[in-house]
Amino acid sequence: MKKNTKHNKREAGFFEKMAAKATTASGSTPAIIISFTLIMVWAVTGPFFNYSETWQLVINTGTTIITFLMVFLIQKAQNKDSVAVHLKLNELLAASDVSSNRLVDVEDLSEEELTVLRKYYARLKQKAKNENSLITSHSIDEHANSDRKS
Repeated sequence: MKKNTKHNKREAGFFEKMAAKATTASGSTPAIIISFTLIMVWAVTGPFFNYSETWQLVINTGTTIITFLMVFLIQKAQNKDSVAVHLKLNELLAASDVSSNRLVDVEDLSEEELTVLRKYYARLKQKAKNENSLITSHSIDEHANSDRKS
């Protein structure tokens, strides 16, 4: 059975557009005003409903559903932004002659590998601090090569 990839891409594109619009709309001033207005209307109607359990259930259910959906919407937007930032940084690293290409896709390294890199950069920072020069630059490759020689 062959999957219809054109149809799946169209659905994904539609979902992407809707998620982007929802993210933009939910963070807008009108969304805040509408939310505040709804809360005020709910609070003002309390005496008319004798502050009943149903009256309380309306706000509890509404806020729970909205919160649940917003968590996933925000996470999706954050994931997309994170990927975009990583790609931009990778492009900068790849375009620079003096940077280390080892850092392209550094987000895929293990915690242990990141700890090793952090230690290298701490040594580079100390080396630069000891030289007290604004024009001298050091790279992680230079430091790694000096470790091999010693």
